[in-house]
Amino acid sequence: MCSIVGLQGNVNAEDIVKMLKVSKNRGPDSSGVYLDKIYENINLDEFDYDGTCQIAFGHNLLSIYDSDTRMSKPQPVSNENLVLVFNGELYNFNTLKNFLSKVGVDAEITSDADALLYLIDFYAEKLDFLKAVQSAIKLIDGDYAFAVWDSQNLAIARDPLGVKPLFYSQNDEIKGFASTKQSLKEAGFTDILTLKPEHILYNWQDISPAQPVYEKVFEGDVAKIDKILRLSVVKRIERLSEIGVIFSGGLDSSYLALLLKEISENIPLKIKLYAVGVEGSKDVEAAIYASKFLNLDLEIFEVTEDAVREALPSVVKAIGDDNLMKVGVGLTTYFATKMVARDGLKVAISGQGADELFGGYKRYVQSFIDGTLNYDLRVDMSKMYHVNLERDDACSMLNSVELRLPFLDKKLVELVLNIPDNKKIVSMHDDMRKSILRKLAFEEGLDYEIAYRPKKAAQYGTGIDKILRKKITKDTDISKYLE
Repeated sequence: MCSIVGLQGNVNAEDIVKMLKVSKNRGPDSSGVYLDKIYENINLDEFDYDGTCQIAFGHNLLSIYDSDTRMSKPQPVSNENLVLVFNGELYNFNTLKNFLSKVGVDAEITSDADALLYLIDFYAEKLDFLKAVQSAIKLIDGDYAFAVWDSQNLAIARDPLGVKPLFYSQNDEIKGFASTKQSLKEAGFTDILTLKPEHILYNWQDISPAQPVYEKVFEGDVAKIDKILRLSVVKRIERLSEIGVIFSGGLDSSYLALLLKEISENIPLKIKLYAVGVEGSKDVEAAIYASKFLNLDLEIFEVTEDAVREALPSVVKAIGDDNLMKVGVGLTTYFATKMVARDGLKVAISGQGADELFGGYKRYVQSFIDGTLNYDLRVDMSKMYHVNLERDDACSMLNSVELRLPFLDKKLVELVLNIPDNKKIVSMHDDMRKSILRKLAFEEGLDYEIAYRPKKAAQYGTGIDKILRKKITKDTDISKYLE
């Protein structure tokens, strides 16, 4: 996870530096810019550039990989033809690297950004630039946002489900994009838009995908779910020696922890669980029980009124919203990833997406009764980037921790959205919901109490919502933190 920014027009380098400074928490390990050329490992407080330019990119690096064959490399990256900035992970990096070698690309490729750069360049030799970018996107498997420039055309793209954020804006003088709204505001933009998942902003024209993930229709096979979910987890921990799990002790996080534990029997992987809640809260009690069952280390952040008051300004500003439900969930993510960062980890697994995919919310029972469950799930998946993912990303990156979301693997989402309604909710009296996932988790080895624990929203299960409503908002107008 990193921060990418860019401007096009009569660009003042000082604005790019400002954009990077305000998003430095997303990439504390290195900063770089492209102006007339690439400047690597710059000190943002001391960097000085005289003059203006037509286009500028900026990048803050969160370094996760460090080996001879794959590394988290300072950006922007370039070759003779292209300049690129990239935020995210390509889970098929090795496959892409092998493909490029087989088609005769003679280049040292040691990072995800390198792989994407040369993949686009390979197609650009045969196709126009837009089609080259589209062809490259068809081959990559990952969570990402990137921008690439060929000296004439600019393409900006976002992953199929919107796991990684990307915003853009323009006025009469200049156009810009960034990983955060704050970066664009710092450069003077006011009307800020979100680039939708799987869309490409090509020379500032929004181009939709031919068929979004959530619109694909085919006959889904229930038997494939376990295998694809397991592969999704494996991809997201490849080359990591330690991983954190945002843990509530509920079905979703416990199932992922169970799969991680099974995977760790074959590869060296240290797993630690991180739970959040007031003393004696439902989530804390469930997390303690589940961690003992799984025999995995658990750390608990005990939420207090003082802790909420201290974190509130940063969290509200980061998510750009004072809605108490969003703030409550955001605080949960913030406190959990604060523990992850304190332990020196940069990546954590989260169960986000399982409820929208498998029908976990109580309101989905009415959808089942109305015969609209799968339609409603598809609608919610199409909106999830804006409702949940940007919030969670913003709060985790306050602590420079990257969230990885196995339930939002593209292949898994396509499959589960095409499983019949009655496999997810079995009747109008199904108070548990998520029937398929509960059954799989139980068969895989979770005990009944964990696999069939009723759904409890994070802000309620942790006790944070009660603190916000009964204590904080009585004497504090949290909307002031948006100013």
